[in-house]
Amino acid sequence: MLNTVRARRGMVTSPHHLASEAGLRVLREGGNAVEATIAMAAALAVVYPHMTAIGGDGFWLVGAPGEEPVAIDACSRAAAAVTPELYFRAGLKAIPQRGPLAANTTAGTIAGWGEALALSAERGGTLPLARLVEDAVWHARNGFAVTASQSELTAQKQPELGHVSGFADAFLVDGAAPATGATMKLPALGETLHRLGIEGTESFYRGALAREIAHDLATAGSPVTQDDLAACRASRVAPLSVKLPGIQLYNFPPPTQGLASLMILALFSRLGVSEAEGFAHLHGLVEATKQAFLVRDRLVGDPDAMEGDPRYWLTDGALDRLAARIDPARALPWPAPPSAGDTVWLGAIDGNGLAASFIQSIYFEFGSGVVLPQTGIVWQNRGSSFALAGAGPRLLAPGRKPFHTLNPAMAQFADGRHMVYGTMGGEGQPQTQGALFSRYALFGQELQAAITAPRWLLGRTWGAETVTLKLEDRFPPELVAALRSAGHEVETVAPFDAMMGHAGAIVRQADGRLEGASDPRSDGAAMGF
Repeated sequence: MLNTVRARRGMVTSPHHLASEAGLRVLREGGNAVEATIAMAAALAVVYPHMTAIGGDGFWLVGAPGEEPVAIDACSRAAAAVTPELYFRAGLKAIPQRGPLAANTTAGTIAGWGEALALSAERGGTLPLARLVEDAVWHARNGFAVTASQSELTAQKQPELGHVSGFADAFLVDGAAPATGATMKLPALGETLHRLGIEGTESFYRGALAREIAHDLATAGSPVTQDDLAACRASRVAPLSVKLPGIQLYNFPPPTQGLASLMILALFSRLGVSEAEGFAHLHGLVEATKQAFLVRDRLVGDPDAMEGDPRYWLTDGALDRLAARIDPARALPWPAPPSAGDTVWLGAIDGNGLAASFIQSIYFEFGSGVVLPQTGIVWQNRGSSFALAGAGPRLLAPGRKPFHTLNPAMAQFADGRHMVYGTMGGEGQPQTQGALFSRYALFGQELQAAITAPRWLLGRTWGAETVTLKLEDRFPPELVAALRSAGHEVETVAPFDAMMGHAGAIVRQADGRLEGASDPRSDGAAMGF
């Protein structure tokens, strides 16, 4: 995609075109942005199964121009039986990243759909869940074309996932990864989504579906029980916020890394950079990322176990002190501990201005790899991010929330613009947010150009072993050389590399005009009418 999509009555964006189409259909039928986003989320769980599933977690920001958005926390918690001793008894020194012992938390995203529907009803929404899952159910029952990324990642991850309970039956064809373009059906998942439409989201946790889910989890060897599912709730929380000149930024509080995303942009805005795409732009954002990640990794985890208020790090005093540590000419030695992750971000703004920024994840590609046979649900491995020893808010304990890389973003401009944006990509999420937002909002690039432009990633994601500063090879050689001379350990990667995330954004202008963009690194589309 090369050009920004424009419309007046509604706009959606997601990393798969069929999901975007599902959301657009809802808007055309009079649905609001929240309802359209649920339709996209359901469709993505089918047509992009390596990236997301209903067995994961989700986080929402919902709001209209001139009001503080509502944040919906649909985060899981560690099961009651999940303790460090559980893993020590199994002879493990760390939580495995795959398999049933990685499936150690509940799945909050469906609870989040339920809370989002309640919020939608408060804003005049009327479409039932049965209507919102229609496209997802059709694709699951009748088939969808396998994307290149699904085919490639299935083949790449088959050695570690092929033996995991239910994975081969669901996602392999004659024992191998499906070919790009092959038709895949997920009938059990389609039936589950159909039942959710009829029975409601409560059934996932405290109904007939919950009993089937708990049975299959136990059979697979997961420690998550029916009682754990019954205890799962989504809640409305206050978002984090920071002010830039003429812009109010919003993001999600802990246990997500939304704090880091806000800090990066707030720190960068203090550096006095006047041009995009040069050394000062990239170096400044990378160095701001380092300062933000140092705070994030020291502080952020389960909010009930954290010490200190994350909002302190968004005060002028704290930000000024951290910005003063950034050398405009030299790189801070790195690395810090990396975080991987596979996720989807999607957004919608309706004709009335209501906006939804939503991110849904199963953590790694295909999550834990555990697929529940009765329901077709892929279960996440977000709980593999817990530590088994030490102290702090990321130490494993029953009922704790895991640290999340997920963070949906929103911005309100003094000139009346309203923006939702985000990306998948684990460690890269705050960095990609910084790249696209600075290009669009601070340096005036067109929305689609800001996403299409070459990107970078500090650290490791998508299974990469190195923690270098990775640059897509579309950057000018003289810029790459300048970054190396400043002390950055630079590695170049292919153009439009998927490790750089699948970003998207929608902007509503003050007069109601809508602009949308999606990432050419994904299979997505921005669509309006």
